[in-house]
Amino acid sequence: MAIFLLAVTFQSCNQETKVVKETTVKTETPEYFLLRPELEKSFGYSHAVRIGDDLKISGAVSMDNNGVLVAPGNMEQQMKNCYSDLEKILKHYGYTFDDVVVENVYTTNMKDFISVSGFRNSIYKKQYPTGTWLEVKGLAIEGQLIEIDMEAHKSK
Repeated sequence: MAIFLLAVTFQSCNQETKVVKETTVKTETPEYFLLRPELEKSFGYSHAVRIGDDLKISGAVSMDNNGVLVAPGNMEQQMKNCYSDLEKILKHYGYTFDDVVVENVYTTNMKDFISVSGFRNSIYKKQYPTGTWLEVKGLAIEGQLIEIDMEAHKSK
């Protein structure tokens, strides 16, 4: 019996005590935003969704509220129109271009985009976001030269 008690005592001294810590996960309800509700409904997408502090914005293109291409053949003006729409969406949620962490540019002519990309210096004054520039065969509407999507994050 003494050997048994000695063995149990020795074994219990070598056992680790595990503390399980509970974590509460807060779920956020997505908030959707439609810049051009009828047009976006016909294409089947939402222009933006915010979940918590994260904002994801679908690709902005140069078009009017009826889906008609604006500034055909003019890369610089189409790019400026994209940023104008993106700014409206950011402002809707209380964000600015300083909160943008990802920006992806899709263009049908990379050479033309690069020649006017300096305009981005007037958009991003604090820092540039991460992102990718891709040359693509085509975009949703004939004549669109550029589409820009982005993600933003606002720290508390």
